[in-house]
Amino acid sequence: MTARPTRPVQARVADVRLRRLLIQGVVLVAVAAAAVYLIGNVQRNLQQLGITPGFDFLRHPASFAIGETSIAYRASDPYGRAFLAGLVNTLRVSVLGVVLATVVGVTAGLARLSGNGLVRLLASLYVEVTRNTPLLLQLFFWYGAIVYTLPPAAQAITLPGSVFLMNRGLVMPAPKPGPGFGPALAIVLTAAVAAMVAYRRLLRRRVEEGRETRPGLVAAVLLAAGVLAAGFLPPGPPLVLDRPVLARFNFQGGLMLSAEFTALLLALVIYTGAFIAEVVRGGVLAVPRGQWEAAASLGLPPLLVQRLVVFPQALRIIIPPLTSQYLNLIKNSSLAMAVAFPDLLNVSSTIVNQTGRTLEVLLMVGGTYLAFSLLTSLLMNLYNRSLRRGVA
Repeated sequence: MTARPTRPVQARVADVRLRRLLIQGVVLVAVAAAAVYLIGNVQRNLQQLGITPGFDFLRHPASFAIGETSIAYRASDPYGRAFLAGLVNTLRVSVLGVVLATVVGVTAGLARLSGNGLVRLLASLYVEVTRNTPLLLQLFFWYGAIVYTLPPAAQAITLPGSVFLMNRGLVMPAPKPGPGFGPALAIVLTAAVAAMVAYRRLLRRRVEEGRETRPGLVAAVLLAAGVLAAGFLPPGPPLVLDRPVLARFNFQGGLMLSAEFTALLLALVIYTGAFIAEVVRGGVLAVPRGQWEAAASLGLPPLLVQRLVVFPQALRIIIPPLTSQYLNLIKNSSLAMAVAFPDLLNVSSTIVNQTGRTLEVLLMVGGTYLAFSLLTSLLMNLYNRSLRRGVA
């Protein structure tokens, strides 16, 4: 039996808890007092300048054009619509950047672990050069490579599939929904669900019974069959290609990726991909060597060892620092101002210049980036939690 704590010990514990609560209370009061002082100081300064804070200016006409938007926008639209157009541009480059940087980073990280010396050397050269040069310098490099080295629209470089490369950016055919888009989408989604279920069941049977079930091949066949069925069964074509056509000075139709957007996306993807490569390499190397040897002793080929044994364990180590790289990419997208891409910060700067509402616009921009970062962290933390529970 253990002796009950004496009263002096209990009193000391109570004193420690009380002291901690008092310290926390003092800090909380100090922070609140500082916030009240700063808010009051800002209000007094605005009153002296004759400025009444508020967001009513968002309803006024913006009276400026935005060169590249993903939503319908005209100069006569209000400032709120202009802010939304910049927000969508930032979201577009951030989402594409996260996806492409992940692909580049995982590929480069595994290449640094390759047994081929040349592949390992090239991957190491890419990672070291990219990580040790400023992102802004790389952004200027890619922008200059597109604008100053590529030909004008009349002499655009023609790539396969009606894709054209010129100093104004990249032009490619744009898929648009056709008459059979709805039925085709339903068929593809059904095939994808069937392929996922079949893959999991066959993979579990392979691991538990030791039989060759070929889950990847079966899933690929089901998915391919769904895609083929989506192309032939609907009453009309699911997609219609809008091909670009050279007009007098520029291309018309298709999908136009401006030089500014292309340079910004390239710089973000290549720069962030180098850091993700190191995260992936470190995560894979952190898996105990005994796991590799145990998987190899079961007769699994090297590719399956990586996919079924090593990488699932490495993901638990990779996800936290990978989240930081995603957040860095989202915040680094604000460098779009350097190449005049109309992102959130660039459009907001124009709004400030025209309205003088610096405080309000800064709060909106800061809140937007904070919301993007918190949402990204939430999604990655949920995925990391599912990994640790063995759900993913």
